[in-house]
Amino acid sequence: MPLNTPKLELDILNLLNDMAARTEEPIKARADYARELAQIITAFVKTGQVSTTGTAAAQTGTIL
Repeated sequence: MPLNTPKLELDILNLLNDMAARTEEPIKARADYARELAQIITAFVKTGQVSTTGTAAAQTGTIL
């Protein structure tokens, strides 16, 4: 399954819009942004799958 880049872009845009609306507690907003962006990226990376031409016994092969 390929990575879903359009969803990543939308999630980041939504986060940026949320951050732009915050006018109080800028230090907390930055910490929240960092945490939420890390969660978005982690979720994005976990959607990918890795396939190889190797076998479970050989543990080698090209990543496709």
